[in-house]
Amino acid sequence: MANPQVSTSGARPRQLGLRHGHGLFCGVATGPEMLIVARVLQGLSGAVMIPQGLGLIKEMFPPRELAKAFGMFGPVMTIASVGGPVLAGWLVDADYFGTGWRMIFLINLPIGVAAMLAGMRYLPEHRLSNATRLDLVGVALVSTAFLLIFPLIQGRELGWPAWTFLSMAASIAMFAVFGRYEARRARSGRDPLVTPGLFRKRAFTGGLVAGLAFFSGVMGFGLVFSLYTQAGLGFTPLEAGLTALPQALGGVLGFGLAMSGLQEKLGRGLLQIGAAVMAAGAATLALTIQLAGTGVTGWQLAPGLLLAGVGMGLIMAPFFDIVLAGVEPHESGSASGTLTAVQQLGGALGTAVLGTIFFNLLGRDWGFGASMQATVWVEVGLLVLTFALSYLLPRRARAEVPSP
Repeated sequence: MANPQVSTSGARPRQLGLRHGHGLFCGVATGPEMLIVARVLQGLSGAVMIPQGLGLIKEMFPPRELAKAFGMFGPVMTIASVGGPVLAGWLVDADYFGTGWRMIFLINLPIGVAAMLAGMRYLPEHRLSNATRLDLVGVALVSTAFLLIFPLIQGRELGWPAWTFLSMAASIAMFAVFGRYEARRARSGRDPLVTPGLFRKRAFTGGLVAGLAFFSGVMGFGLVFSLYTQAGLGFTPLEAGLTALPQALGGVLGFGLAMSGLQEKLGRGLLQIGAAVMAAGAATLALTIQLAGTGVTGWQLAPGLLLAGVGMGLIMAPFFDIVLAGVEPHESGSASGTLTAVQQLGGALGTAVLGTIFFNLLGRDWGFGASMQATVWVEVGLLVLTFALSYLLPRRARAEVPSP
């Protein structure tokens, strides 16, 4: 949740280099411990990079173009997360140079070099005399979110010992401590990690909760669907990735529809239509799995995935712009960082919760098909919650400022 106001053209390529350099350590990991440490470092670099991307968008584009710029940001991230398994499956199956799974990390090296060169060439030099200072104590406090995520991931496997519930309770207490610390820091005139006043704005807090529900469903479904197709249906990694491809294509289609003028005409209504369409796609997928049984094919799954992808694109295109319309311009740096942090938290939480539900049902001899159906219906429930919470958001993005 770093404040994007500290971004510079020099810092941005360095962060890109750090993130993709950590991909090298993942690729050459000699054991699980080294891989976990490398992934933590890679995630840390990504968490620093992504909020600054939103800050750079606000600095690089005039107000009249911000809606389209933000509209590009969300779908690109979501489509990449859905399309990534296709590339990963291809790389694992191809087994280039005998690297196997390692290539999914090593491929980041040429991408990182290209990104650094592009950043040095195209990102503007931007330094502010009033740039904020990093709140290291706040970073440490909010990082205790692992007290919630870790027991959700490991609890089922360990039989839910008492410490898992104590850890989750402690996470709530730590978030409360974080809130009090940030408020005290702001009152003393120092730069908080998150501007406390943001949480007094109904539109912004509603957007955070809606985003948490939406991203939890999207990312959690991605993990479970990959497990279902490979472990349940016996697909290879490449086949599993290709099976999920209609969702990515639907996301592109939904984004195109949104940017054709629907975003400006419908505003918040587009989010609601997207949630309804995505829920319909997920329901279609669940019914397909039920009717086709264990012999279901990728072609049979495609219609539901395509429809869900269209809804996803319709949601993501206006999401960031509409949520950030609920904050003041001077709060946008902290707000954008908080919003992207919630997006990442949602991904981790969804993976933990939906994964736990899926494995618990498998452990009760539900079978892969029935377990997958139940998990999909949980995602439908999260989309219904997203739809309901969208009424807390501003009706439209911030009004464009006419060009001089």
